[in-house]
Amino acid sequence: MDEELRSLTERLRAESGGSAAYDRLLATDDPDTLAGVLTEPGQPLWARELAAFRLGLAGDRRAFEALVLLLNHRDPPRCASAAHALARLGDPRTARAAAALATNELRVAYALHPVRLLTELRAPEAVPALITTLRRRLRPHDPYRRVALACVDGLGELGDPRAEPVLNDALAHPALAEAAVRALTRIPRQGGARGRVPGQR
Repeated sequence: MDEELRSLTERLRAESGGSAAYDRLLATDDPDTLAGVLTEPGQPLWARELAAFRLGLAGDRRAFEALVLLLNHRDPPRCASAAHALARLGDPRTARAAAALATNELRVAYALHPVRLLTELRAPEAVPALITTLRRRLRPHDPYRRVALACVDGLGELGDPRAEPVLNDALAHPALAEAAVRALTRIPRQGGARGRVPGQR
């Protein structure tokens, strides 16, 4: 069993109280039954999450809207599970949706998993969105350090030279400096130039 699926099923089994409905939903192999849970009124959140996750892993794009909503949920485990399923869904709308969530300042407290998903997708939207989000996190006393670190790590993994200016700016922030140094070393040299690191002139 997929490790993320194992974690999700254990969490949702507890949420459902071990109900028979949970067992049926976990056991079914019928995608139409799973998709029906996403549209039927009155379905509990645990049922919608389980159905969307299983459809996402199967590449069924009927899960897209539900997974995007879960990606921006206040509960981090739901965000993590949704990101895992979206990365495997193969829907071309995913990167655009993740970029919109990552750059929405009204929802920045929930941007961690959209940022990580963008890095995993390596889509054209990823680098501009991560640069935008990180630049906003460089304001004085910004409380979203984990989001900032995820942006720094993601930009390093993506290795795009467009990230050099914002990563250089991140060097001035003690909580980000070490990660920014690592990220800059992963960006290919451009004409012999490389982002500065502490101590260089």
